[in-house]
Amino acid sequence: MTDRHPLDLPELRPLWSAVHGRLSTGRPVSRVRSGPLDEAGREALADLLGLDRLPGAEPTIPLAGLDSAVLDACGRPVRDVVTAILGPIHDRAAERHHRTGQREALWAWLAGHEVVTVQPALLDWVGHLRAGGLVDGSPERTRGLLTAALTVLHALPADGEPLPVLAARLLDGDSHALDDGTRLSSLVLRALAVLYGTDVPDAAEGRRALWSRAGVADDELSAAVLAAGLRPVGEGPVAMISRICAGAGHPVSLTLAQLRTPGEFTGPAGPVHITENPSVLALALRRFGSHCPPLVCTSGWPNTAVIHLLRRLADDGASLHYHGDFDGEGIRIAAHVMARTGAAPWRMTADDYRATAPRVPFGPDPGRLTPAPWDRSLIDSMTESRTAVVEEVVADLLLDDLAAHLHG
Repeated sequence: MTDRHPLDLPELRPLWSAVHGRLSTGRPVSRVRSGPLDEAGREALADLLGLDRLPGAEPTIPLAGLDSAVLDACGRPVRDVVTAILGPIHDRAAERHHRTGQREALWAWLAGHEVVTVQPALLDWVGHLRAGGLVDGSPERTRGLLTAALTVLHALPADGEPLPVLAARLLDGDSHALDDGTRLSSLVLRALAVLYGTDVPDAAEGRRALWSRAGVADDELSAAVLAAGLRPVGEGPVAMISRICAGAGHPVSLTLAQLRTPGEFTGPAGPVHITENPSVLALALRRFGSHCPPLVCTSGWPNTAVIHLLRRLADDGASLHYHGDFDGEGIRIAAHVMARTGAAPWRMTADDYRATAPRVPFGPDPGRLTPAPWDRSLIDSMTESRTAVVEEVVADLLLDDLAAHLHG
């Protein structure tokens, strides 16, 4: 059994607790207020300090005088005495500073993560999470959860996998990690809602719809992509149907089920242009007919079939070039497509916007604007003009570019 410190007297415990607490603040301490002391405590304190009268029930004691008295009594400074009696003295100020530094480093890491920087709309998600604070007050636990969420977001849109299969593949075999109601599932769904510009769903049906929009458990037949001018090599149905439609000057609609068939086709190795709106594809077919160059349409936010085809074309050596609407939603879609497929911007710079905005002097408001990763000045120009320029307004310029590639 460990011997008690000679000054560890029950009647002095309120004094030692007060001293320990004040020293643990990490701030300079000159006086300590103790108490309430009972009669025995007042007598013990008077004896320790060598007073000729009893102190009050809640005395304020100069720390230097107490330190001197303690040194005389036991040969050790007061800091050593309270440490021996009550345990280590903490530096709460330094600990608060350290925790603040950890939090700031965590949020800076999240804001600078590749998943966020390539889709800056997610900065709103970062802001919401920061306002909500740490998970269980722990930077380490929060970072672990965010790492899992970023892993899932990086893999979306998915390739039609059921949610448990996606979770098991990405999250160490845990097929329940993204179950409805889990903290991780809520984090990812909030990010998707911010990305797609929708409200966070409060019902299970809405959450399933949001997962489906991100390519999770997509219907292989209803998820389809519209294209024109594709002449892939191969003897399978996808290659043959695409070539027949291209030769006839017609568009082709390819389902996810068709595109998933292994080894069906090899895409063109040259440029493939991508538009957001089907009307531009229709205008291209009207102008070029059976000579239409390769063109893929996302039809707004791309589904799994769109991303699957574009990635397949890129893997086969195609260079992808994307154009969409100059409005808030169009910029977010463009960032999403470029991040997921490696496409380059096509007439999507600030200079392009400023050159075409005068075509619609009384155009619609562009809505909520988020940064364009490929041109940081684009949103500044759009904010200043507050005019949306949809693809159809610049269709003639896009078709001229396609003609130049066709005859180049």
